[in-house]
Amino acid sequence: MPDHDHSSHGHDHGQGAGHGHTHAPANFDRAFAIGVALNLGFVAVEAAYGVIANSLALLADAGHNLSDVAGLLLAWGAAWLSRRAPTATRTYGYGRTSILAALANAVLLLVAIGAIGWEAVRRFASPQPVEGGTVMAVAAIGIAVNTATALLFMRGRKGDINIRGAFLHMAADAGVSAGVVLAGLAIVYTEWLWLDPVVSLAIVVVIAIGTWGLLKDSVAMAIDSVPAGIDRDAVEAHLQALPGVQQLHDLHIWPLSTTSTALTVHLVCADARIDDALTAKIAADLKKRFGIAHATIQFETGEESCHLEPDHVV
Repeated sequence: MPDHDHSSHGHDHGQGAGHGHTHAPANFDRAFAIGVALNLGFVAVEAAYGVIANSLALLADAGHNLSDVAGLLLAWGAAWLSRRAPTATRTYGYGRTSILAALANAVLLLVAIGAIGWEAVRRFASPQPVEGGTVMAVAAIGIAVNTATALLFMRGRKGDINIRGAFLHMAADAGVSAGVVLAGLAIVYTEWLWLDPVVSLAIVVVIAIGTWGLLKDSVAMAIDSVPAGIDRDAVEAHLQALPGVQQLHDLHIWPLSTTSTALTVHLVCADARIDDALTAKIAADLKKRFGIAHATIQFETGEESCHLEPDHVV
C-alpha cells in the first residue's frame, strides 16, 4: 500500500550557491576584529578633530563610523552565534540572529542620521567657522581606514550576504569620507561655511538610501517573507512539473538566516510511496536551481483531504 502521509527531509550541509547552510567562516573573526579596531580608533580621532575644527561634517561622519563599529560588532556576534549547533529548544540553531542584527543595524543608523540631520538644519541658521584643512586631513584618514576594512571582507562578499553587506557598507563609507575631503577643500578656497551642513545633509541622504534597503530587507526576513532573489512561482512550477505530482499545497519558503533558506511543501501523488532517492533529487535540484538547502517534503495520495490544503491556512 502507498504511504498516505509521509514526510521526507532533504537537508544539505555542503557548500551551496549563496543560500546553503554556510556562514561566515571562522577566519572572518580576524577580519571583524581588525575592522572594529580600525574603525573604533578612527572614530576617536575624527570626533576629537571634529570638535577642534568645529566641523559638523566630521562629527557627522564620526557618528556614522561609530554606528559602523556597532554594526560590525552585531554582525560579528551574529556570525558567531550562527555557527553554534542547534539545541533541544532552539531546533534551528541561532541563524536568525543574523537577521536580528541586520534589523538592529538599520534602526541604529536611522537614529544616527536623525540626529545628524537635525543638527545640520540648525547650523544653516547659524553657520560656524570650520578649519577646512583639518577636515580634509582627518577625512583622508577615513578613506584609508574604510577602504582597508572593506578589503578585509572582499573575498567573502559573494558567498554570504552579511559579509557582502559589510563590504559594501565600508566601501560606501570610503566614498562619504571622500565627500568630506572635497567639502573641506571647497571651504578652504571659498570660505562658504554653509558647505559644512550641506555635506552633512548629503551624508544623511547617502546613509538613508542604504539604510532603507537594509531596513526593508531585514523586516521582510524577520516576518518570514520569501527571500529576495527566489521566485516563489518558479519554485511552485518546478515542483508541480515533477513526474507523478498531481498537485501541491502548503508551500512555504522562508529564511532561516541571512545565508540559509528553508522550504516545506505537500506533494500530492497517486503513488506516494517512500522514495529516498526521489526526495534527495528534489532537495538537490531545489538547492542547485533556487539556493534552497533546507527542504522538507511531504507526500500524500490525495485520498483524504489535508487540513493545510487551503491557501489561507498556515
